[in-house]
Amino acid sequence: MAKKSMIDKELKREALAAKGKYPRVRLHNRCSICGRPHGFHRDFGICRMCLRKMAHQGLLPGVVKASW
Repeated sequence: MAKKSMIDKELKREALAAKGKYPRVRLHNRCSICGRPHGFHRDFGICRMCLRKMAHQGLLPGVVKASW
């Protein structure tokens, strides 16, 4: 419940920032699935753990496991 409320709060802040009533500097990127604020990948809009889980399931096209 706490993460859900933080996601909702951040969405409200983004809407206010788009109108110019909230400073864009204070916005924080959050995972769109779980709401995690750290380990965020901008390319996908999700955190590192959700990215790994979805990549292993094959839900992200073009993402392959690195090997060398």
